[in-house]
Amino acid sequence: MAGGGSEAAESTFSCARCGKPAHLQCPKCVELKLPREGAAFCSQDCFKESWSSHKSVHLKAKASSVETGVTNNKNAETTIDGWLYCMKKGQARVSKLPHFDWPGTLRPYPISSYRTVPAHIDKPDWALDGIPKVEPNSDLQHVVEIKNPEQIERMRETCRISREVLDAAARIVRPGVTTDEIDRVVHEATVAAGGYPSPLNYHFFPKSCCTSVNEVICHGIPDARKLEDGDIVNVDISVYYKGVHGDLNETYFVGNVDETSRKLVQCTYECLEKAISIGVWRDRMWPDGWTAVTADGKRSAQFEHTLLVTETGVEVLTGRLPTSPNVFPWLNV
Repeated sequence: MAGGGSEAAESTFSCARCGKPAHLQCPKCVELKLPREGAAFCSQDCFKESWSSHKSVHLKAKASSVETGVTNNKNAETTIDGWLYCMKKGQARVSKLPHFDWPGTLRPYPISSYRTVPAHIDKPDWALDGIPKVEPNSDLQHVVEIKNPEQIERMRETCRISREVLDAAARIVRPGVTTDEIDRVVHEATVAAGGYPSPLNYHFFPKSCCTSVNEVICHGIPDARKLEDGDIVNVDISVYYKGVHGDLNETYFVGNVDETSRKLVQCTYECLEKAISIGVWRDRMWPDGWTAVTADGKRSAQFEHTLLVTETGVEVLTGRLPTSPNVFPWLNV
């Protein structure tokens, strides 16, 4: 950590982690000549605790310099700590932003390396090599299985965990948080509950959840981009636990969102369709092979639940809990 002598002692900056008066500054931020606000810390301990999220500031600055051609270093495209752009459905990484006719304003950012899952966690058959074995030829691709009481109870338990994991993600959605940080929270909450994050390495998908921002319809890959005030972001969760999967997603407001986006998200919530777009229905695929975006660059929202259909009705296994964060204003009316 870099100190600032008498100048730092008189600093009015607050610690980026705890808000206390800060007299130390991140040395990497000093090297990159980044603003001191948001790079100041009150102690080495606060700096270390914030490192996993704070380092994305360096990454964004470096990625920005690469995209705008500010630097003359021919190796500048290689991001710090192994962060690279995803390609070929997760099977390749490149150091440069791919050339593409982007339909909207959003761009991919570099992604971090795979997060590990402890050996004791029960894993689906694609966890190690990225290739599902049972699913492609399963009768359940064509036939609806009538589950027995024991299976239903496992589904209830897994879906409850899935809901709690999504709620953990929802609590950190705000301007300045990267989607990679959301993925970290999802991953750690899933593993802490004894589950495996189903998206991880499914057909080589590189992350533990999907984060779909603004014009992204689905399967957005968590990366180093910070959420911005006015964004909307869908977080899609699936947890594998006791041999079954729980699946749900919700779309959240990031800070102050325009009225059109608010209406879009509320309408989608009330319809519970897979995805609703403001504009045309057509979509395009980003070069990463996963991220589906609206063809006209307009925003899209999505909500999903896991449902149990019975002889007497429908049970929403992934429904909101009394402890779920209060993020949808229309539910308070």
